Amino acid sequence: MKFIHLSDLHIGKRVNEFSMLEDQKYILRQILDITDQQKPDGVIIAGDVYDKSVPSAEAVTLFDDFLVELSKRKLHVFVISGNHDSPERIAFGGRLMQASRIYMSPVYDGDIKPVTLNDEYGKINIWMLPFVKPVHVRKFFEDKEIESYTDAMKVVIDNLSVNAEERNIMITHQFVTGADRTDSEDISVGGTDNVDVSVFDIFDYTALGHIHRPQNCKSERVRYSGTPLKYSFSEAGDKKSVTVAELTEKGKLAVTTVPLKPLRDMVELKGTYEKLTARDFYKGTTYQEDYVHIILTDEEDIPDAMAKLRAVYPYIMKLDYDNHRTRNQNIIDKAENVEEKAPDEHFSEFFEKQNDQPMSDTQKEIIRKLVSEIWEGEV
Repeated sequence: MKFIHLSDLHIGKRVNEFSMLEDQKYILRQILDITDQQKPDGVIIAGDVYDKSVPSAEAVTLFDDFLVELSKRKLHVFVISGNHDSPERIAFGGRLMQASRIYMSPVYDGDIKPVTLNDEYGKINIWMLPFVKPVHVRKFFEDKEIESYTDAMKVVIDNLSVNAEERNIMITHQFVTGADRTDSEDISVGGTDNVDVSVFDIFDYTALGHIHRPQNCKSERVRYSGTPLKYSFSEAGDKKSVTVAELTEKGKLAVTTVPLKPLRDMVELKGTYEKLTARDFYKGTTYQEDYVHIILTDEEDIPDAMAKLRAVYPYIMKLDYDNHRTRNQNIIDKAENVEEKAPDEHFSEFFEKQNDQPMSDTQKEIIRKLVSEIWEGEV
C-alpha cells in the first residue's frame, strides 16, 4: 500500500508580512499532479494544516478545495491537527467526511481507534494521534507518572491495541529528539518537548509533522516529510519534496521523495549595493521573481536601501548589513569629560564607537557645519 506523506502546510501563513496563499495554492496544485503520477492509496497530512488556530476564510477555502480534489481521486486521506491548529476545528465534520474517505483526527480523549485498510498483504492499521502535551494525556491516565513528552507518548502508545503481527502506521505531530530544526518551527525553549524515537518502535512507519526540514529520525521508518514550502531563510538551501512511503509485506518499507518546485524560491544574496544592483549580477537568474534576503556588505548604510532594492527585487523580504560595524558591535559607555569637549568631538567619538571606525574628513566637515548652524556660529 502506497501513501503520500505531507505535513505542515501552514495554510494562511505570512512570512515577513508577505501572504503565502498564492504560493500555497500553486504548491498544492503541484502535489495533486504528483498524486496523479504516483497513484497512491492514501494521503497523510501530519498536522499544522493551518498556521493559526482560527484560520482566515481564504485559508479554509483553499484547504477545502484541496480535500475535494483528493476526494475526487477516490483516495483515503488522513488529517491530524498540529500545534498550530485547533483540534476541535480540524475534527469538525469528521464523521460525515469518512463517507468520502476523508479521516479527520478527533480531539484526543484517551481512546484512539485505528482506521483499518486491506490490500493483498493483509490489514494495515492507521493510528491518528493529534498534537498532545503531557497535560492532555494526564487527564485520561491519572494513575500514570507523566512528566515529559516522552512519558506522555509512551503512555498513549502503550494503551493502543496495536497488533504487532499486522502492519501499523502512526501519524503524529511531535518533536523527536535529534531532529534537524529550522527557524520557522514553534518549539519549546530548552527542548522540553522532545520525544525519544524509541517510543515508535512498534510501528512499521511513523509519519511525523512539526519539523520543517524533510528527514529520517534514525531510520526511514520514522520520518518528517517537512513543509512543502520554505517558510524562513534558514531553509534557503533546503530542497522541498513530497515523501512517498510504500509498505508491502510486513517488515518491508520503501521510502522515496518527489521534489517540489515553488512558485517563488527563497534565496539569500550578499554583496555591496553596487554589486547586487548591477544588471550583470541578476541577469539570467530568477532572483527578481524570488523571495530575497539581502545582506549588504557596504561599510556605510545606503539611504532608503529597502525601497531602492525593491525596484530591482520586488519580493525582497529582509535586509541586513554585514560589515565592520555589525561584526564588532561595541558597547557604548557613558561619555567622559563632557564639559571639556566640543559637540563635534562628542559626535565623532560616538560615531567611532558605533561604527568601529573613525569619521572621514568629509564627514567631520559636515558635522562641524551642522553643529555651527545649530549653535548659531558659537562653536
